[in-house]
Amino acid sequence: MQKEQQTELFFGRNAVLEALRADTPINHILVTSMAGSLGAICTEAKKRGIVVKMTDSRRLDQLTDGGNHQGVCAEGACTTYATVSEILAVSEKKHTSPFLILCDGIEDPHNLGAIIRTAETAGADGIILPKRRSASLNQTVFKTSAGAASWIPVARVSNLATEMIALKKRGIWFYGADMNGSPAVETDLTGAVGIVIGSEGFGLSAPVKAQCDGILSLPMFGRINSLNASVAAGILMYEAVRQRMQKG
Repeated sequence: MQKEQQTELFFGRNAVLEALRADTPINHILVTSMAGSLGAICTEAKKRGIVVKMTDSRRLDQLTDGGNHQGVCAEGACTTYATVSEILAVSEKKHTSPFLILCDGIEDPHNLGAIIRTAETAGADGIILPKRRSASLNQTVFKTSAGAASWIPVARVSNLATEMIALKKRGIWFYGADMNGSPAVETDLTGAVGIVIGSEGFGLSAPVKAQCDGILSLPMFGRINSLNASVAAGILMYEAVRQRMQKG
């Protein structure tokens, strides 16, 4: 299976610098200055033979739709989508149990970017997204991830529930996030697991929920009875990290 590449314009100093360090394919970079941290970006780009062009803030404002570009934009592939096999190879190389994050219909690119950022810092092996009803790795996701999308593999699959069935045959257990689930702290997340995060408005889809081996919840003590998808994902990821560190 060939890798699938997402070509986009992405922006922001940290996002562009991390993309360079990760050798993400870039066509050219536009900057408003070659001094300070922008100068460091220009130096990294020139080391890799990437063309750097001077421009003004007005041009970058137009290109980024008024986004917070911080004086730099890069045109090229935000990242290359991995295959699920490549994600599984990460844990094989580390000699650890697979630790996957599945996003079931996360359509807000800011939420997806935040999930990717936390997954990378938590040491997850990779992210799996459905091709439909999901944000793609566009410039907003890339910038919100603070460059993490350059470091953690992200795969897209035609049908998330079907992919879960295949992965369960390889010994991976899936736990979905839902307010009516069992307490996460009472669930063993130390083995081969995939944490499944549902959409912002509707939660887990019925086919995906049916393939979950368990449903996890977080305690709620306030008047609000739900969390932002990326916040819930972060808490559950680090509960898994806590358990894995304790197990050694």
